[in-house]
Amino acid sequence: MATVAVTDDTFDAEVKNSDIPVVVDFWAEWCGPCKQIGPALEELSDELAGRVKIAKVDVDSNPNAAAAMGVRGIPALFIFKDGEIVSNRAGAAPKAALQSWIEGAL
Repeated sequence: MATVAVTDDTFDAEVKNSDIPVVVDFWAEWCGPCKQIGPALEELSDELAGRVKIAKVDVDSNPNAAAAMGVRGIPALFIFKDGEIVSNRAGAAPKAALQSWIEGAL
């Protein structure tokens, strides 16, 4: 399962109303650290398919979702479970650290 591109209009349907936990990555094309973690998140979306959905929100194109979450810096990562935020973190991290963080919240 590849990562899912989420917009302001689809945020509630894809994230808050998901039947499985969702990791939301708020990112931008110009953000170096965002590009660093992108491949790791793609790999994790395949490895954790069926257990978690990984969604990406481009903050430049979708400022409302980022503003609603209080995102002040990117990359900003949130884990939603049953429509509620259960964990969040900011900044880039190695794949192993991201995987440990995600699995710890599941």
